[in-house]
Amino acid sequence: MCSHTTFVKFWDDNLEKNQALPRTVGFWGTALIPVNGMIGSGIFALPAIMVASVGNFAPWMMLCGALLILPLTLVFAILSTRFDRHGGPVLYASAAFGRFFGFQAGWARYASGVVAVAANTQVMIAYLSVLFPVLEDPTLKAGAVIAFIVFSTLISLVGMRASVGTLGFMTVVKITPLILLVIVGLATRDPAVGLSLPQFSGLESVVLLTFYAYMAFENTTFAAGELRNPKRNVPLALITTLAAVTLLYMLVIWAYLAIAPQVVGNESALAAAAGNVMGHAGVIAISLAAAFSISANTLSGGIVIPRMTYAMAEQGTLPDMFSHVSKRFQTPDVSILFYGAAAILFSLWAGFAALAVASTLSRLVMYLLSSLALPVLDHRNSAKAPWWHLLIAAIATISTLWVASQASTAAYQMLGLISVVGTGLYFIAAKGTANKPD
Repeated sequence: MCSHTTFVKFWDDNLEKNQALPRTVGFWGTALIPVNGMIGSGIFALPAIMVASVGNFAPWMMLCGALLILPLTLVFAILSTRFDRHGGPVLYASAAFGRFFGFQAGWARYASGVVAVAANTQVMIAYLSVLFPVLEDPTLKAGAVIAFIVFSTLISLVGMRASVGTLGFMTVVKITPLILLVIVGLATRDPAVGLSLPQFSGLESVVLLTFYAYMAFENTTFAAGELRNPKRNVPLALITTLAAVTLLYMLVIWAYLAIAPQVVGNESALAAAAGNVMGHAGVIAISLAAAFSISANTLSGGIVIPRMTYAMAEQGTLPDMFSHVSKRFQTPDVSILFYGAAAILFSLWAGFAALAVASTLSRLVMYLLSSLALPVLDHRNSAKAPWWHLLIAAIATISTLWVASQASTAAYQMLGLISVVGTGLYFIAAKGTANKPD
């Protein structure tokens, strides 16, 4: 197992053999990535689910979920102050435990991301089909899914600055109707919704749901090599965006409680709430916001997740072709194109539902390895780490294990299959990089 110093030296030496990607993204672009990782389709479905489960305690339930994931956020924030290259958890686990575990952290997150983009794109087209019924045709729906994945892949390919600019536009489009709904709803309806504590048996299952709502906060760490001043901006973005997204979730649920819409047919609950206070225009605005929200979530993953395979190739745990950089666009073109192609294939495979179930569990593997890496790297550091680092890492590890314990047997079986495939790829790649230091 290599030391932290040896690992960083190997990483820097390897960069000399590959074209470094330019740092073009400042703090606000850095913050857009975790915001769009956490705000996807969940914010449009959660208000009704939460209110049905825990009543007027629902907004505070979102705060409980944020507090549950806060230790993990702090772990990533601390670790991100030590690395300024691509990879995020790939770097953290590699530096602490060696390249094999770094690969497993990256592979688990990559598998999760590919499945998520395929599933989320189908959900996005389903939202659009409410406004454009022609998309309900299976052939046209499949074509629309493929077209959007191709579009997001091309946006990611032409440059980080263009990708983040597009992401910023989509973020404004999806957030504006939600803020308008909050303002109009709380201003025109009685916001005094009360507070009743739920039964713990109902609380436990909903806590898991709120935890899932905040997952993907870590996405911005994957692309640290193209961010300006990442050791400062990444941890700042992680903490501030978690707070901002939590507040938005709570305000949207408060507005939903104040409006108390009657949902009929296939109408989404949040669209029904918008219809109650803003008429048909509100329904259209929320439906479009949902489509843009999911598409921005998908684009955000398409921007940063290929940077993981780029980092893994530089580290020597994937074939060198994944570290290829486009001379014209200054992007990891092979990694981006491979990711887009894999997402298209999964979107066409009707049997990928089991993988979707395991995708969250795969992400927990990355969380666990990162949480365990923090005390290991602190121990190796010549400067004494603050005492609370160990406490934060312990809480993050325990919360991750608790969430993982709620998964089904089928999810663990699929996770095992994903791990076996990844391990095979690792040793295949290792044959071509046997001369590189461990």
